Amino acid sequence: MAGHSHAKNIMHRKGKSDAVRSKVFSKLAREITVAAKMGMPDPAFNSRLRLAVANARSLSMPRDNIERAIKKAMGNDGENYDEIRYEGYGPGGVAIIVETLTDNRNRTASNVRSYFSKSGGAMGETNSVGFMFDKVGEITYPAKAGTEDKVMEAAIEAGADDVESDDEGHYITTTFEAMVEVAAALEAVLGEAESVKAVWKPQTNAPIDAEKGASLMKLIATLEEDDDVQNVYTNFEMSDEDAAKLDA
Repeated sequence: MAGHSHAKNIMHRKGKSDAVRSKVFSKLAREITVAAKMGMPDPAFNSRLRLAVANARSLSMPRDNIERAIKKAMGNDGENYDEIRYEGYGPGGVAIIVETLTDNRNRTASNVRSYFSKSGGAMGETNSVGFMFDKVGEITYPAKAGTEDKVMEAAIEAGADDVESDDEGHYITTTFEAMVEVAAALEAVLGEAESVKAVWKPQTNAPIDAEKGASLMKLIATLEEDDDVQNVYTNFEMSDEDAAKLDA
């Protein structure tokens, strides 16, 4: 079930409340502002901004919100955010990577450390678990984009490295460097992707039971509630039986 748990880890925000949706929009806006500040404020000439805008649109973020986030960067009146990655171990020895955008390093570090500690885990030094992951490109399509065979064929032709498909969608993996090029080739065949982003993909998975899984899900939810946290990645793996217990 490694592929399925990985997909759920990436896609678990789906179907949540309007309040969480609003928080997701806020984080998307922060990423757009940072991307626009780091390069040209025009998505056509800034690949990071282009990806940020595309992902915001895929989650139905209003156009006004997107334009406001770009103008905030152009006006140079917004906060300056630092990109900081935290790493550590959660319940059951699961490796966790936490990506943040913060205007206060001390606050964010203190908060993330406390989340790990309260869950029974521990925050480590930089690359304490990062060596167990590869930074890759992930292109996501809904299940309706095509059959598994059709998507697989398109991905191979586009130069992708791997494809995982389930009832919810298709998850196409590329090298980080080839992500934009592969996404463009896929769009010509399958249409616009649901998301195109850089992710941390585990090299191996850590199996956990339902009890540890419940604690891990609570930790991930707490991390994602923090305004400074942009993304959370783990290497957990769970059997179908234990996953069913969590869903019950």
